[in-house]
Order: sequence, then C-alpha cells, then structure tokens
Amino acid sequence: MGEDRTERERMEYDVVVVGAGPSGLAAAIRLKQLALAAERELGVCVIEKGSEVGAHILSGAVFEPRALDELIPDWREQGAPLVTPATEDRFLLLTTSRAWHLPTPPQMRNHGNYIISLGNLCRWLAQQAEVLGVEIYPGFAAAEVLYDAAGRVQGVATGDVGIGKGGRATDRFQLGVELVAKETLFAEGCRGSLTKTLVERFRLRDGIDPQTYAIGIKELWEVTPERHQPGLVVHTVGWPLDAGTYGGSFIYHLENRQVAVGFVIGLDYKNPFLSPFEEFQRFKTHPAIRPFFEGGRRIAYGARALNEGGFQSIPRLDFPGGALVGCAAGFINVPKIKGNHTAMKSGMIAAETLFRRLAGDTGAMVRRALEESWVWEELRRVRNIRPSFRWGLWAGLGYSALDTYVLRGAAPWTFHHHPDHLQLKPASEARRIDYPRPDGKISFDRLSSVFISNTNHEEDQPTHLRLRDPAKAITVNYRLYDSPEQRYCPAGVYEIVQQTGTGDPYLQINAQNCVHCKTCDIKDPGQNIDWVVPEGGGGPNYPNM
Repeated sequence: MGEDRTERERMEYDVVVVGAGPSGLAAAIRLKQLALAAERELGVCVIEKGSEVGAHILSGAVFEPRALDELIPDWREQGAPLVTPATEDRFLLLTTSRAWHLPTPPQMRNHGNYIISLGNLCRWLAQQAEVLGVEIYPGFAAAEVLYDAAGRVQGVATGDVGIGKGGRATDRFQLGVELVAKETLFAEGCRGSLTKTLVERFRLRDGIDPQTYAIGIKELWEVTPERHQPGLVVHTVGWPLDAGTYGGSFIYHLENRQVAVGFVIGLDYKNPFLSPFEEFQRFKTHPAIRPFFEGGRRIAYGARALNEGGFQSIPRLDFPGGALVGCAAGFINVPKIKGNHTAMKSGMIAAETLFRRLAGDTGAMVRRALEESWVWEELRRVRNIRPSFRWGLWAGLGYSALDTYVLRGAAPWTFHHHPDHLQLKPASEARRIDYPRPDGKISFDRLSSVFISNTNHEEDQPTHLRLRDPAKAITVNYRLYDSPEQRYCPAGVYEIVQQTGTGDPYLQINAQNCVHCKTCDIKDPGQNIDWVVPEGGGGPNYPNM
C-alpha cells in the first residue's frame, strides 16, 4: 500500500488531535479558546476511531470537576451531564461471606465530586469543541504516523478501508486520508497503538519506570427502585482475589435507577489461570453485593485497560512535531481511583504549550509545564501507594496508611515498578482456579456480555490482533503458561482449538469479539501480540459507559 501514498487525500491543520477522549477534547477546546482570545485563526481537527464520540469511552466514573472548572467555568449553565453528586462513601474489605467497613482514606472521599457516564461527558465536550470551530471526525482510525524527511512528526494517516482478509482491495476499497499538522497531539488512551511506536522511536521512556496497568471490567445495570441510592459510592478490596493479587471493585449509583459496577485487577498478577472476567462475575455473588442487583437488569458491558504506574512512569511527553497527553502517557491517581481530571488538565497544558510553540516559542515543553502544575504534585504525593501492594494486600494497606497519615506523601524514597508481562508464573507452578458457572441473573458468560457491548467489526478485513511470531502461541504461551490469553481477554477473542486430523493445538483469534481493551497487548508474556487499529468505526459501541 506504500506506493499508493501519494494518492491519498491530504488535509492540513495547525493541530491534529488523535482521540476524542477527555484529554483530547480538553486540548482542542483550550486551543480554540486561546486562538479566540488572541484573535488568531487556528485549524484544529480531532479524529476518533469509535463510530461516534463516546463509543469507545469506558470509565467508572466518579468525576472530580477541578479541570472542568478551569476549562469551562460555566459548565453547569451549559448543561454538562454532571447531575448526580456523590453523597456517601463506603470502603469495604470482603471475606468469603462477610463485609468489613474500613475507614475511607482521604484520597477516596468524594464530597464535591459527581457520578457520571464519561462517554456522555465526552459527547458534551465534543459539542462545546464544535461550537468553537473544532472539526471532529468519528469513525476515522489513525493507523500511521507521518514523518517528514528530518524525522519530525507531521501528522497521521487514517487506515485504508476495504482491504480483505487476504490483504487485497475489495469493492469497498477507499484510501485513507493524510491529516498533516504543524503539531500532533496523541490522546489515544491507555496503550495507544501509535503511542507505542512513538515511545520506541523517540525513546520517550529511557531512564523512566515501565508503565504498569490494570484491566477494568464494567457493567451498567438498571436496578429496582428500592435498591437504588443515588450518590452512593462503594469500593471493595479482598475477596474474591487472594491477598497476593492487586485489585478491587466499584459500585456507583447514578441517576435513573442506573448502577455502574466494575472490577479492576492489576496486570502484574502472577497466576496464569486467573480470569479477570470470572473474578468479576464471582464478586457480584457475594452476600453483601448480590442484593444491589437482585431483580435488576444488566444493560451494558465493556472492558478497558488502565494505567497504574503514576508519577514514576510518566514518560517524556514531547517529541519533534507533537506530544502525548492523557492516558496515552498515564496520569491516573490510583489511590484516588480517578484520572479523568488529570487527563483533562494534561490536555489543557499541552494546548497552552503548543499554542506557544506555534507562536514561535520553540523551547516550550509540555512536560516542563506539567511539572509546574497541580497534576505533578498530586501524583508525586501518592507515588508509593500502588507499588507497595507488590508485597500483598495487608502490607499494601499498612504502608498506604503510613504514607497517607504519617508521611503525608513526603517519603524520601520512591518505589519502582516492574513490567507486567514478566510477572506470570509457569502453569506448572500455579494453582488452577475453579470458577462457578454463571447463573444468567447476577453472573454471566463472556459471549452474552460481548453481545451487549454492541461490538462489531467488518468481517472481511485483516485481523487487528497480530502475532509477531505465530509459533510462540504454542511453544511459549500454550506449553509454559497454558495459554493465559484465553483467560485475561474479557471478550473471548483467544481460543485454543485442535487442528482437524492431527489434533494439534492452535490459537484461534476471534477478532470480531474484540472490545479494544488492549489487555492482550500488555499482558502477553512474550510481548508477542500487537494490537493495531481495525477499520474506523469498528469495536464496541457503548451508549453511556
């Protein structure tokens, strides 16, 4: 397809933003605000791989409005979809049959915050951006970074459409579009496929801790009126996970009898037989949790990887021709269980920095500006809490109390992270886990879950889940780890089947099921799976996650 490059349509802007999540949209809005105040023309474009803005957005979410207050101070009058204030916090330690109330740590107290659908907030932010003149193109997946002769980023190209499974053009074929810009912001979210290539090309992580991740799996329920408590925020640790596995749950009561429930598991877990999806389903059957959902109806499902590295894993953000923002870089405050406010602020800071660069200040750097913001101090103070759980639940809780109440984030040391994909034990050294069958009322199977994620991909296209060495799927993953991708994928994408005739095992990839969580790209023990963008518009279509 390289020979066709000169034929692609070319569109030119001052700034192209890749990804219409909270950081990308905040950046686009701030750029236009600055241009308006300076009476300058500024062409800003946002492209989004989801079929619409919000289609691929998944978050808890309890939202801290600090960055939104700065970006759009009159958001209440403008009708932002923040309608359910958080009114009560509960923090529970679960055992097999009991729930023990723990003191709610200061970072987890939610007075002044709102329980929201982040997808709906992004749809509203997109409307505000378009009013300011930002061009937004959903259904366009950025598949390639464009470079000039000097190696400077000069934009992105969207993927060609209508390439069949065999790599040949079909009758649907359409060339991608080149979006050329003076500056390009990558706001792809956690483990962005283009961000991965930029980090490697520009060595943005040299001397910096590896990013670490978790998988978050979420359902949206409509519950019975007597079980609905708008504004209630519940978090749990403990059962069903063992004390050596980091993770926990959230239950957030929104408006209209809706309850968001989810489970998050750190991808540094060691047991290859662990299934995050099954742990989530089992969690809902706990006697303290089940009553929330009895008589209710599950209406949506999804999953997404999230960054957990925090302060010590923030890469260099700047490169010639652009910068990384939001979860593409990783700004989640793990102890606070929030990252949308910090992601938005990173986008706003990047916008202000790029605006100066476009005006001739070539020394303006996003990371330097970020280091002078409240985001930096907020993440620095909690930097040791997540890595302290490497020593187990009890040691992590104990250290976190010391760090929070005694040291107050000012410890003279910094704990460091290890790559998640290196943490799995061989299957021969691990304990098999016997998960209960789903009951179809509170707990469910993968395929019925994927169905309500509204996931769809054009079937006749090359798979977007690529094995660098197909043989390793059997020689390494299957033989050493019992193919953990069958379990860490929350959508049933990976399946070991027996070849007809020989009976030999091979890995079948059901890419149609993929909900774009990126867990496989992160957790594969040999880093043998590359997640790349499918045709634009493919994937889940989340209504209000």
